[in-house]
Amino acid sequence: MNLLKGKTSLITGASRGIGKAIALRFALEGSDIAITNIVDDEEFRTTIREIETLGVKAKGYVSNAANYEDSQRVINDVVKDFTRIDILINNAGITRDTLLMRMTEDQWDSVIAVNLKSVFNLTKAVLMTMIKQKSGSIINMSSVVGVSGNAGQSNYSASKAGIIGFTKSIAKEVGSRNIRCNAIAPGFILTEMTEKLPEDVKKEWAEKIPLKRGGTPEDVANTALFLASDLSSYVTGQTIHVCGGMLT
Repeated sequence: MNLLKGKTSLITGASRGIGKAIALRFALEGSDIAITNIVDDEEFRTTIREIETLGVKAKGYVSNAANYEDSQRVINDVVKDFTRIDILINNAGITRDTLLMRMTEDQWDSVIAVNLKSVFNLTKAVLMTMIKQKSGSIINMSSVVGVSGNAGQSNYSASKAGIIGFTKSIAKEVGSRNIRCNAIAPGFILTEMTEKLPEDVKKEWAEKIPLKRGGTPEDVANTALFLASDLSSYVTGQTIHVCGGMLT
């Protein structure tokens, strides 16, 4: 369908998992792709090559999304290389799970910096470009635990809840400039990280989900495609749950 033909998408933390699935899905729809990763490793380079095989321009940028200056540099470099940024996917994220009684200050600070401050960094940096273009779609990756909370994830839940509030605020600030800002809240998604969980744990999770299965990165990517494309031209300030009904 080429829903994104002629557009440029920047996706943070896209060497694997959900970020990679979004990059590949968007490339299939004709978007040129810029991705970031905190290190230049083989996995990152392989992802770039996979995107290129789909016939679009692709380039990777080594960047720490939690760093304000680094984020501004990446935006400037992408605009220089691609001339525009139509879609920003704030996907970079980490976990440092433990009960609050055991949580260190560093475990709190690092999760807030990578998961939440990065969204501020990249969104602030890209806004002037999108304002000049008079268009743009910003998609922030939240989580169902940003709504429900989860024991042992107070830092992660707080960061993802913050993203929802940030998303709603930015949608109100820049809607008049034809810039949309939405969030996606994935539930139990089958990634490399969750695949390492014991089978009984995964089975227990699935039993709690009305659709009786975990989601795939492609499920999230399809939702991101909707929010990135003109199919959602009248959708902004929303959080879409991709969770199989786990949170209703």
